[in-house]
Amino acid sequence: MGVGLLTGILGVGGGFLIVPALVMFVGMSMQAAVGTSLVIIALNSFAGLLGHFGGAMDFYLIAVFTVAGLAGTFAGSRLNKKIPAQKVQSLFAWFVIALAIFLLVDNFPKMMVK
Repeated sequence: MGVGLLTGILGVGGGFLIVPALVMFVGMSMQAAVGTSLVIIALNSFAGLLGHFGGAMDFYLIAVFTVAGLAGTFAGSRLNKKIPAQKVQSLFAWFVIALAIFLLVDNFPKMMVK
């Protein structure tokens, strides 16, 4: 619930919040947390897709994202077997820090009340 609240407030995907929460608070391994996060993202995406049926959909764009997502999935699966879990966790932490800095810099002017 806390991850959902933060996701709604920050306006970003919850995947980068769910993984650390599952690792730190639930005690999951990094691989299990990433897999769980991806299942949650897939279910949310499916719910969003169902909500758009009957409206205009750009099937070319859907196909591009599907192919890119599948390519990323297979590439990530291969890399996961070659990179130690501790290294993946460290890289993910740096990614989250970089994303947080980017979001802060991008949204800082909007937060300033005149």
